[in-house]
Amino acid sequence: MKDYLVKAFAYDETVRIYAASTTNLVGQAQKIHDLWPTSAAAFGRLLSATVIMGAMYKGDQELTVRVESDGPLGGMVATTNAYGEVRGYVGNPHVFLQYNSGKLNVGQAVGNGFIHVTKDLNVKNMFTSSSEIQTGEIGDDFAYYFTVSEQIPSAVGLGVLVNDDNTILASGGFILQVMPGCKPESLNKIENILKNIAPVSEMISNNYSPEQIISELSGNSYKILEHLEINYKCNCKREKFEKGLISLGEKELKTLVNEEEDVETVCQFCNTKYIFTTTDLVKLIEESKKKS
Repeated sequence: MKDYLVKAFAYDETVRIYAASTTNLVGQAQKIHDLWPTSAAAFGRLLSATVIMGAMYKGDQELTVRVESDGPLGGMVATTNAYGEVRGYVGNPHVFLQYNSGKLNVGQAVGNGFIHVTKDLNVKNMFTSSSEIQTGEIGDDFAYYFTVSEQIPSAVGLGVLVNDDNTILASGGFILQVMPGCKPESLNKIENILKNIAPVSEMISNNYSPEQIISELSGNSYKILEHLEINYKCNCKREKFEKGLISLGEKELKTLVNEEEDVETVCQFCNTKYIFTTTDLVKLIEESKKKS
């Protein structure tokens, strides 16, 4: 199934529902970062939630979610935009923790800490809001974030199934948000549905589409607003790393030239390597002089 996201209204347009299938993009992230099962499950959930949140914005606005926590995962970062593109990295990609049942122990891997959400709305200042991690399971933590930091009662479902060879079998998520005017009977219906609905990863592995997930959440009555293709995409360029090296200053660049070895830089988000030879560094020194 192709990865995509669906936005919809339900319950007389008093509830917003976003649902996404993210198996391919999480699978790509697993390959890029060499993720072990629990790291893949945690990071996949973060990517799914973040790309859905990005779809709540418009134009060139961007969103960065940072999970700052004390578990062996070492924290995570994900960045997205309104076009369905998401990228990120995890502190420790090699975490494999399980409960006695065999289920991946994402909560222990994440640990305690905070979720920080930074919004770049293309205005003068960026806005950052934070909330404390509740369980480390990511879905619960985002639901708490929306309720506490944005005052939007929300339900968040996220899931990732990992194969024995660490590849991704299924991944997806939904965010349901209650708006003012939602009737008590609608809230009761939503609550009952959430108690009985199958896990997102199970629905995706059974070939549920985002529309079918929305149908389950809405009691088969909803209005689609938009379809959005989503993917894991990094926007790194060699020029960004050139600027980074120039920022070191002329003295530091000359030291690197005198060492007569190539400088290798690596993008955190996609692991692309950019090599700078001594000849390249000499050119950057000239650029540095122009800027000083």
